[in-house]
Amino acid sequence: MEVERNHQWSLNDFEIGKPLGRGKFGRVYVAREHKSKFVVALKVIFKQQLEKYRIQNQLRREMEIQKSLNHPNVLRLYGWFHDADRVFLILEYAHNGELYKELSKRGHLTEKHAATYILSLTKALAYCHEKHVIHRDIKPENLLLDHEGRLKIADFGWSVQSRNKRNTMCGTLDYLAPEMVENKAHDYAVDNWTLGILCYEFLYGVPPFEAESQADTFKRIIKIDLRFPSNPLVSSDAKNLISRLLVKDSSQRLSLQKIMEHPWIIKNANPTGICN
Repeated sequence: MEVERNHQWSLNDFEIGKPLGRGKFGRVYVAREHKSKFVVALKVIFKQQLEKYRIQNQLRREMEIQKSLNHPNVLRLYGWFHDADRVFLILEYAHNGELYKELSKRGHLTEKHAATYILSLTKALAYCHEKHVIHRDIKPENLLLDHEGRLKIADFGWSVQSRNKRNTMCGTLDYLAPEMVENKAHDYAVDNWTLGILCYEFLYGVPPFEAESQADTFKRIIKIDLRFPSNPLVSSDAKNLISRLLVKDSSQRLSLQKIMEHPWIIKNANPTGICN
């Protein structure tokens, strides 16, 4: 979206269309910028909610991080503005919505689709890590698809810009790395762990350590209680990649570079990142 450098946005700049979704703190609408006719997603966050949950600083950090990123597999944040009651984020519009919905509909993905998404994610995370950004909350609900089926990392609510190890426990239970579950210091390798979780979920339809209770999920993560069901049938190359990412010692997890070079990725992924 080409915009004038010092343009002060307001709601008058947009024609608001249908709602795309709602979250804890607000709603998202499709919108069109009057002048350029450019279609965007407008995320509306209520200031009252920000104050209630004391997340003003978290939102500011999220906005600053996402605005600084420019990668084909990261959802663009073009700008923001606010009025008395609301904060508005002007975001890239991902026409095909959440990957979570596609996964729910299909049950699980083909190896070609799964590998293409994992390669796209790996490239995006390599870019983020170069910029010292750890995402910490990669999950299907935070992954969107554009009109060509290209994957975009969306929500940066839990991300941090850091050169040092962190101690905050955050993210979503099924996707948490053992060091986060055990409240130990963590670094970029938590994102590599999540790639293993997602690869498993894409292929089997459920996260690998899912259990009846939160406590049982914690136990399974800490023990690395990794089991591969016989159905659906998944190749040994895919299982090898997952096993080399879901490793307790974070320094032993496969690097992002090695993921891109893994035989399963080379054999199955579409390097353009387009799934159709």
